[in-house]
Amino acid sequence: MRAVALAILLTADLSFSESFSAQQQSAHTLLMIAAHADDESPIGPVLARYAREGVQVHMIVVTDGAQGGSNTSIPRGPELAKVRAAEAQCAAEALGLKPPTVLDFPDAKLGDFGGDPALLYRVTARLAQELERLRPDAIVTWGPDGGMGHPDHRIVSNLVTQLARAGAPGTPQRLYYMNIPPEGFRAVYPERGVPPFLVPEAKHLAVRVSFAPEDFAAAQRAMTCHRSQYTGEVLRRVVDVMGRTWNGAIPLSSAFDPTPKTDLFR
Repeated sequence: MRAVALAILLTADLSFSESFSAQQQSAHTLLMIAAHADDESPIGPVLARYAREGVQVHMIVVTDGAQGGSNTSIPRGPELAKVRAAEAQCAAEALGLKPPTVLDFPDAKLGDFGGDPALLYRVTARLAQELERLRPDAIVTWGPDGGMGHPDHRIVSNLVTQLARAGAPGTPQRLYYMNIPPEGFRAVYPERGVPPFLVPEAKHLAVRVSFAPEDFAAAQRAMTCHRSQYTGEVLRRVVDVMGRTWNGAIPLSSAFDPTPKTDLFR
């Protein structure tokens, strides 16, 4: 009887611990801030993991994506923007995220200071509004390299970092940068090679967040949503290469805290 009672107590304690851990996670909010609808791909398994664990995971897409259709006959412009917004919705559902917020700023134009000097200020103000509304506990966005060097990626990274440094309402100090490893470049752009000085040194990637096979599977489903961007062959290469490169954990860098960690909220 004593053994049975002990087993019951241990089981109850374990259940309580698991429930308490789930409640802790569900109290958190994670925000992914992207320039384009497919930018979540380098961090997809991590987003899926936290969503699966009960975290409220949101995604903001800053541009309308109207200029970026590398795998479609749809002409650049409003029609392509609608398609890419639908692809963002599809990817968010595949990852278990909240419906994405697409801000509809002009694609490939965020750095056009000469053409529209006030654009950066409008983007900054809108991001500040969203951060105050969502009040995330942690943010993931592009690093200063922009992942692949894209000016829109760089601008988004810069503005998010600017808001965090300025103490904008609702902006956390837990700010993380994602990146594209050399193997990822070779998988997507085998003919280009790896651009110089874009990949951070390993010493800067002190954050390693693990994910489960089911999270990687969710990320694969999310990538298939972006039919305007990826051919089937590119998807196969990326899934194979990134599966081996990540090996169950994605490295990120922290904007403000160099301490090694394995969780975005600790």
